[in-house]
Amino acid sequence: MSSPSSYPVRIEGDLDPSVSRGLWLVKWLLVFPHLVVLALLWPAFFVLSIAAFFAILVTGRYPRSIFEFNVGVMRWTWRVHFYSYAALGTDAYPPFTLADVPTYPARLEVDYPERLSRGLVLVKWWLLAIPHYVIIGFFAGGGLWALRYSSERGFTWGGGGLIGILVLVAGVVLLFTGRYPRSIFDFVLGMDRWVLRVGAYAALMTDEYPPFRFDAGGHDPSGPVQDSAETWQPSDHHWTGGRVASVIVGAVLVLTAMGLLTGGGTLLWADRAQRDADGFVSTSRTLTSDGYAIASENLELTGTSANANWITGTVGDIRVRVTSADPATPVFVGIAPTSAAMTYLAGTQYTTLRDWAGAVTQNPGNRTLAAPQTAGIWVLQAGGTGTQGFVAPLQNGDWTVVIANANGAPGVNVRAEVGATLPSLGTIAYSVLAVGLVLLGGGVALIVVPVRLAARRPAEISS
Repeated sequence: MSSPSSYPVRIEGDLDPSVSRGLWLVKWLLVFPHLVVLALLWPAFFVLSIAAFFAILVTGRYPRSIFEFNVGVMRWTWRVHFYSYAALGTDAYPPFTLADVPTYPARLEVDYPERLSRGLVLVKWWLLAIPHYVIIGFFAGGGLWALRYSSERGFTWGGGGLIGILVLVAGVVLLFTGRYPRSIFDFVLGMDRWVLRVGAYAALMTDEYPPFRFDAGGHDPSGPVQDSAETWQPSDHHWTGGRVASVIVGAVLVLTAMGLLTGGGTLLWADRAQRDADGFVSTSRTLTSDGYAIASENLELTGTSANANWITGTVGDIRVRVTSADPATPVFVGIAPTSAAMTYLAGTQYTTLRDWAGAVTQNPGNRTLAAPQTAGIWVLQAGGTGTQGFVAPLQNGDWTVVIANANGAPGVNVRAEVGATLPSLGTIAYSVLAVGLVLLGGGVALIVVPVRLAARRPAEISS
């Protein structure tokens, strides 16, 4: 374990004795411009960290210009969080810069490592850091503290956990008394310091394992953050606004390209490896209902003849097949205009399948369902034991697929399969891959050029 005087990640924060009683209530709005910028900087941080990973793996060195950029992003983030809801430690508005600002009350420094272990880079950011992740999850409310993402809420920032709770308590006390409790501030800074040390370790910036030590208070026991003038700081001199913007745009292009390449590769795999003997690409799942039927949501195909021709040419023929879970139970599947299908099902208990992932809506009712073959509404239908289904080209209109027991009895349990010929799938796959490669090349160029320029040692500055 590192001694307090030698740990290479240092975090400081000086509590402003005259913090406003009520300004913290609107800081969520005041920091919005910073959050917009940081939402662009963190994807760049992620992409450059991947580049640093491979550089360390091959050379044992973290590229200096990338290191300074990533430290700058962490430094900027720490200033914003110290101002807002990870500390509420100052009312001084954070500067818009990656560089160290000696006069600002929140500062962060990470010593540049001359050499890093090629082996540790493979495991320290996920396996070795797990014990610390458990701890900082309690402190910060889970996962990545600086920037979190979920499919439901998108990008969210900071707060949460014990840090968020104590900062809220401090804010309420400040609101009513005009005084920030020093004991809470010291405890919060200790948690912030722990989180940031682990963040730097996980970002491959040091091989020294974060100490299991709670260093409370605004001043880091590892030593004060040095003035940027004492050492060469590429972030101060070489990371200009234009170069930072270039890296951000490049990172966005690289991430977009990776999505396109993954998607294009998946489409090509489906086209080449997932077609059956009849030329259909299919997917299947088990569908059940306690009611009388399972109906798809309205399948709408409308538009100009040109659009319809493009859609039908892309999708080709569709195939729907169902097999009862009980081989002895006859099953029915049919497709009808949506209005006719809804009239047929009205008043009965049935299930609407909202999407193929399995989201459903249960429709209550007390009317029994007539045997589906007698309804006289079906454009295409099939019924009997074993696998039943139909093949048809797409046509304009509103359509609903209905699956039921052939005798109209309740309790439907089938294996359903939907497929299409997708004649244009290969062309689409190659087009997506081509666009992905172009974006990847452009993104890499936009990153590599400013990184190389920032790596050049500046001319000696006369005192």
